[in-house]
Amino acid sequence: MAAEGGGKEMNEIKTQFTTREGVYKLLTHSEYSRPNRVPFNSQGSNPVKVSFVNVNDQSGNGDRICFNVGRELYFYIYKGVRKAADLSKPIDKRIYKGTQPTCHDFNPLTATAESVSLLVGFSAGQVQLIDPIKKETSKLFNEERLIDKSRVTCVRWVPGSESLFLVSHSSGSMYLYNVENTCGTTAPHYQLLKQGENYAVHTCKSKSARNPLLRWTVGEGALNEFAFSPDGKFLACASQDGFLRVFGFDAAELHGTMKSYFGGLLCVCWSPDGRYIVAGGEDDLVTVWSFSDCRVIARGHGHKSWVSVVAFDHCTTSVEDGDPPAEFSGSDEDFHEQIHFGTGRDRANSTQSRLSKRNSTDSRPVSVTYRFGSVGQDTQLCLWDLTEDILFPHLPLSRTRTHTNVMSATSPPSTGQNTTTVSTTTTSNPSGTNGKDNVSNSSSGGNPANSLPSSLPRSNSLPHSNPGNSIMDSSFIATGVSKFATLSLHESRKERHEKDHKRNHSMGHISSKSSDKLNQLSSSRTAKADVAKTLGTTLCPRMEEVPLLEPLVCKKIAHERLTVLIFLEDCLVTACQEGFVCTWARPGKVGLLSSQNNPANSPSGTVV
Repeated sequence: MAAEGGGKEMNEIKTQFTTREGVYKLLTHSEYSRPNRVPFNSQGSNPVKVSFVNVNDQSGNGDRICFNVGRELYFYIYKGVRKAADLSKPIDKRIYKGTQPTCHDFNPLTATAESVSLLVGFSAGQVQLIDPIKKETSKLFNEERLIDKSRVTCVRWVPGSESLFLVSHSSGSMYLYNVENTCGTTAPHYQLLKQGENYAVHTCKSKSARNPLLRWTVGEGALNEFAFSPDGKFLACASQDGFLRVFGFDAAELHGTMKSYFGGLLCVCWSPDGRYIVAGGEDDLVTVWSFSDCRVIARGHGHKSWVSVVAFDHCTTSVEDGDPPAEFSGSDEDFHEQIHFGTGRDRANSTQSRLSKRNSTDSRPVSVTYRFGSVGQDTQLCLWDLTEDILFPHLPLSRTRTHTNVMSATSPPSTGQNTTTVSTTTTSNPSGTNGKDNVSNSSSGGNPANSLPSSLPRSNSLPHSNPGNSIMDSSFIATGVSKFATLSLHESRKERHEKDHKRNHSMGHISSKSSDKLNQLSSSRTAKADVAKTLGTTLCPRMEEVPLLEPLVCKKIAHERLTVLIFLEDCLVTACQEGFVCTWARPGKVGLLSSQNNPANSPSGTVV
């Protein structure tokens, strides 16, 4: 089994991968799908989505999973890494006619072993409230499609509420509903409540309480996904016009915006402490945005096609106090607040770490690592680490914990080829003998780590490291680092992989000056003007103006495009458009299934 892919194995589907924590393994017997296990012909259908809820079952097996495949919706007991999946006994199965489920969300507040509240959005615009345990359909919202006729793109319960939920549509509108209210028999009349740059919020004019309570109109084109902040106070919206917009939810005020490098934004998520937002989309990039600074702080390039899902890993995200504790001198005010991280699936509020203390004799800051993942239409899973060298570039570092590449602003090597400087490395290798894999291990130098060259060098992975003067944790080097995707921004096309991108939108075609190409990708005159106006501003920095991350892991894990990535306590869950929901055991968790690991229990039609 080739777990670490090289050149000849590029098309091989991986069943395990290695990070610094250890080996993640695909549990083939924990695969969920339609009972017949036949791959779904996904042409023209809506993306497969997965929702989880814990019903606090006394047996200790309280996890429930819901997923949609085509016209079908399934609800199972989720056994995760503990037991093999039994697909012959779904708790509930529904087949819809004339419309397809597109998204769904459980209410964790009301879930019990006897009853769960599940919202399901549909391709024709309706939203259904069902109880798959009681097998009840309690309510149908927007039944006559008088509120919105377009496809539901995202549905979420409002955090902390048992009755309020928010629904976005491909029309670009969002609606706030109350499950207690009816939708009325006539089209709603609206009254303007608040208006801002490219957004407006209306209330529903009615003598009696009716849905929707509010209508949000956001940006141009579809509103592809939204996500509530961990404290429920803010709302991040990813739109087809390429803008990320972050609102204060209660006041309906715009907090900040960001523009994709090009194309629409398809997905968005918050860090567990609410400090950072990651968005992905049609530019094949993952973009990290600081909530407090309202600016892009990094981009990640590893995908060869559109990024469909981004998600933070609560369990691997960590803050470790320095010894002695460190203080950020002259830092932004948000660094002086306390941040909170959750260790499981609970909202992130369990442990506290101090980011505001520093001993003047020890300049080492606390160690911060945010782990997030992404999956895309290129069938690849990427894992990323966001570390203190990116978050706090003005601080000196004693060590590095990631394969983040930050280019230095010193002169290029004499041979004219590009060298790679890594993370906080601040000087280029002046010799440049081979030009490809030179790595400067100097951890001190003249230029700050966040100063960048005028043109972005080739950003390679790190096949070599000097153990005597290493700025890398030795455990990283053993993880197949040399197999990372090479990023080529300013080189000729022939050096790029021939299968680089399905839609010819790869980063190799885009330089910081290619406004013509950017304009071609825009669909309207206003979009063209926006691209020209925003590139090179804080809304959308040029590629060389922000650090470029490389993935820790970048593996092809499916035959069809990936549509789901969810991090759970003992595993991570992915799903592809063929309708297979896969469970990957975290390091050390796979032994829980040894009793089921015999060939008799292994399913026949598995993905890999």
